[in-house]
Amino acid sequence: TMNEIKISHSKYIPTPQLEALYNDAGWTSYTRNIASLQKAIENSKEVFTAWKDDILIGLIRTLGDGETILYIQDILVLNDYKRKGIGKQLISEVLKLNENCRQFVLLTEDRTETRSFYEALGFESCDKGIVVAFAIQK
Repeated sequence: TMNEIKISHSKYIPTPQLEALYNDAGWTSYTRNIASLQKAIENSKEVFTAWKDDILIGLIRTLGDGETILYIQDILVLNDYKRKGIGKQLISEVLKLNENCRQFVLLTEDRTETRSFYEALGFESCDKGIVVAFAIQK
């Protein structure tokens, strides 16, 4: 339950926990260079993490100015803890902290469950809304 889960607003995350969370998500392009991932976390605007005891079970990190635009760069929840409201709680923390911000943006894989998750939180897909998204991915 959410009662047993602690939300932290800190960029300090021990490397083994960080590596385990990203590997669990299959995001091995991040964990191939763990020092680079740690630097990316440190350089983020904000980082919220979800913990159950000493296990990192969720993370969200943002980039941007927090006034006109905020990018949600990464949001991850351990597979064993999905569908328990943790991702929703992490996004809620970010939106609450940046309530005066005009635009929130995130890019993610187009999968049915992903689309449903973000649409339920009030995000509008660029293929259905009034904006268009462009990206270069290396």
